[in-house]
Amino acid sequence: MTEPRSPLTKPARQARIAELIERSVIASQTELAARLADEGLVVTQGTLSKDLLELGAVRVRDADGQFRYALLAGEGPATAGSVAVNRLSRLCGELLLSAEASANLVVARTPPGAAQFFASAIDKVGWQAVLGTIAGDDTVLLITRDPAGGAALAETLLGLSAS
Repeated sequence: MTEPRSPLTKPARQARIAELIERSVIASQTELAARLADEGLVVTQGTLSKDLLELGAVRVRDADGQFRYALLAGEGPATAGSVAVNRLSRLCGELLLSAEASANLVVARTPPGAAQFFASAIDKVGWQAVLGTIAGDDTVLLITRDPAGGAALAETLLGLSAS
């Protein structure tokens, strides 16, 4: 019988989550929680959800059309990238009115005068999946590198606004 492992620090737990996502196909939070539990790391759904947001993890379709988690942010946990994601998460809750996708584009709506500030926060996250942003007065256009990546990015932004 194996002894239960002591809880990991948040950065160590997030590093393990990132490693699992990068090295295997993880289709759901339930599956990820089960994998962590198999290793003796029991994580609540709420904690796991926050960890995934902070890591920049999103569900994407793979080449077979199946959903799996992938990391959008090239940053690991407890880096400047996670600070930027936390800030963006707060701003999404305050400023993001809507996000709609078409192919590799996302149109994000903000209150008047907030789009450039919001676009700057997105740029600071440094997501490798985002080619660039263009901001007007109340609209931000995000362009993804993946020709079909707009939907996943819009879902990520809307998910950040709900946290």
